[in-house]
Amino acid sequence: MKTSEIGKLGLWSMIDAYSFKECIALAQNAEKLGYGALWIPEAFGRDPFVMLSILAGETDQLGLATGIANIYARDPIAMVAARNSLNELSGGRLILGLGVSHMEMVTPMRNHVYGKPVTTMRNYLAAMETAMYSAPQPEQEGPLVLAALRKNMLALAGEKTDGAHPYFVTPEHTAKAREIIGPDSFLAPEQKVLRIKETGEARAVARKFMELYLGMQNYRNNILTMGFTNDDFENGGSDRLVDAIVAWGDDASIQKRLEAHWENGADHVCMQPLRPDGQAGFDAEAVKVFAPNG
Repeated sequence: MKTSEIGKLGLWSMIDAYSFKECIALAQNAEKLGYGALWIPEAFGRDPFVMLSILAGETDQLGLATGIANIYARDPIAMVAARNSLNELSGGRLILGLGVSHMEMVTPMRNHVYGKPVTTMRNYLAAMETAMYSAPQPEQEGPLVLAALRKNMLALAGEKTDGAHPYFVTPEHTAKAREIIGPDSFLAPEQKVLRIKETGEARAVARKFMELYLGMQNYRNNILTMGFTNDDFENGGSDRLVDAIVAWGDDASIQKRLEAHWENGADHVCMQPLRPDGQAGFDAEAVKVFAPNG
């Protein structure tokens, strides 16, 4: 799968709350509705490569993306093996998103030393290039992108991979990312959407989904480069920070936010449809409303 074949809109979702049967149904529905890719994260739930392997056998054209696969979870040889295996299985539909994750999720939980992010990623990519792999090479290979937020990681993404997958960002960040990675690299930012029109309710639910990320230094550091201050982290996030990160309101307002990313240089927007009830998972109605084939 070439980056030009992925399409302008994809789905990003934490799907560990659902059964395998329900995850298959989501992937098949996403493909039917015209979404270019289904992005799934890696934290402490199912192995993303196992999940995407299952989905590969149940879909035909859908991009199968990791958003992201944690480099501290696999050494470079294991990552190359997973990448090649899934590309062989899916006909090259894997979009391999790699990331350094977060110190808070690596050192205390995985017992790894959390290195300098850019140096660690650069060395990891170099090791992947020389990793041994004795099985047949896949006939087609999907793109490799990096979870990149700030200047140096974005520059590395543009230099050494097919592009970048920024997360927890704004359309203004997308414009800056495009400048850094260059005109030819694939840029796929994530955007949270929430179909709640009432201001107080929308912000309360949005803050629930933002809480985890505001506790991670990598995201906080990036937010500070986007015109916000430490005061914006207080009380679950200031109104202006919540409104910048989560696109809430009526469907027209949400659609405008998605379009803002495209206008600012995104090739593909990874829409994360948050559930209005605040529970983990995806909003099935939003999946239908914003579908490319809807």
